[in-house]
Amino acid sequence: EVQLVESGGGLVQPGGSLRLSCAASGFTFSSNTMTWVRQAPGKGLEWVSTINSSVGVTSYADSVKGRFTISRDNAKNTLFLQMNSLKPEDTAVYYCKVLSSGRRGQGTQVTVSS
Repeated sequence: EVQLVESGGGLVQPGGSLRLSCAASGFTFSSNTMTWVRQAPGKGLEWVSTINSSVGVTSYADSVKGRFTISRDNAKNTLFLQMNSLKPEDTAVYYCKVLSSGRRGQGTQVTVSS
């Protein structure tokens, strides 16, 4: 059974940082391109970032480029999202997602507020 468990969210002040993790199991993590998506209150899902399975090529939404960094540890079946210089508009539930199947975890809440 595919399982994706996000963690690391919380309340942070503007300008602060958080590191999200996604523990994956039940599928061959190292062979899959992984993404982070988010959903702000009252809005639809927004793509944040993608990392491919092999050489770790990454891509980012313009709204987070230069502030967020996606990475993965294939030995530990874990996906990460380092978020720096956080803004109130980054407030959302963040989900990790398997690109090929669309499966995603339960999400972790990130709130950026003073």
